[in-house]
Amino acid sequence: MLHPGLNLNYFRNSLLFWKCLEARKTFTLAAGNQDLAEKDVHYEEEYIECWETKRFTCRWLPVHQEIKALVFLCHGYAMECSVFMRETGIRFAQAGYAVFGIDYEGHGKSDGRRCYVESFTALVNDTIAFFKSIRAEMEIYGNKARFLYGESMGGAVVLYIHRKEPQEWSGAILQAPMCKISEKVKPPAIFTSILLKLAEYIPSWKIVPSANIIDNAFKDPIKRQEIRANPLIYQQLPRVKTAVECLKASEDLAKHLDEVTLPFLVLHGEEDRVTDPNISRELFQTSKSCDKEFKLYPGMWHGLTAGESDDNIELVFNDIIRWLNNRSPTNARDSPLRHADVESAMEFTTPSKLQDKELPKACRVAAQACG
Repeated sequence: MLHPGLNLNYFRNSLLFWKCLEARKTFTLAAGNQDLAEKDVHYEEEYIECWETKRFTCRWLPVHQEIKALVFLCHGYAMECSVFMRETGIRFAQAGYAVFGIDYEGHGKSDGRRCYVESFTALVNDTIAFFKSIRAEMEIYGNKARFLYGESMGGAVVLYIHRKEPQEWSGAILQAPMCKISEKVKPPAIFTSILLKLAEYIPSWKIVPSANIIDNAFKDPIKRQEIRANPLIYQQLPRVKTAVECLKASEDLAKHLDEVTLPFLVLHGEEDRVTDPNISRELFQTSKSCDKEFKLYPGMWHGLTAGESDDNIELVFNDIIRWLNNRSPTNARDSPLRHADVESAMEFTTPSKLQDKELPKACRVAAQACG
């Protein structure tokens, strides 16, 4: 019997972390290394074992330039990293950032029932375990600034990671985050009660009424069709348990917006039909972060970096990279990462706790609207 003062979740998470590290030593790359020579980016894929199932992970590394900092991607509901977030990974790597992504259980190329979230907490813990295994690569990445990047539901994952590891992160980028259910779209209490009851008996059934997420998230019709053609994206009705877990996570985060303390940039399209820009504004106004910025883009929808016109996408990425550059040390690395160095970047090293990054000493609070 465990001592009453010991936390069972602590042991589970610690075991998950070490299993993740061990898996990263032994698993071979899934699809080989790909040098995007014309883009000065090196891409790698890897499967890791997580509680006897495999999680797909990937990374984009800058070539022939210094690594400024690390960026960890958290994709949205039904999405994935290798195809849908490819452009994000490439752009950040071209700007000098080492970028790491993981497909959640049941998403993209990872094992599991498609888009079935049995436990939002378990999803977050899996993500933390993988991110910790990357941060343990001290010999390669040193004590570099490390940033979380989350889109939509991934924004909720980011906020939970921050809650669990409040001192481990240098900042976060939150694109149209799912952090509270707007009163305009909040389901009636009776519907929520029915959903909770159904989750006890038919948790995996795909029966939750929902507008088509691709049609409502991505404005540009050509890009919308390209996203729809991605077979790794889940495009059926939400499963009962998944909807319940997302609803519970949103309601929980809404009660703790004032506890967000890390530096962050929150971005939202003014005409977003999926998540409410007013909630992003509330996060900005309520949080205790002394380094925070809110950008609202008139005329844009939910998918700011994937579903807008090329000019608008360029604008959004420029804003994100500017924000990252302003918070990343200039002496990031003694020597650039070359093609010959990529193999050594995958070598396993003894994990060691990274020193905490200091928050900016001056409070920089800026609410900006892009016209």
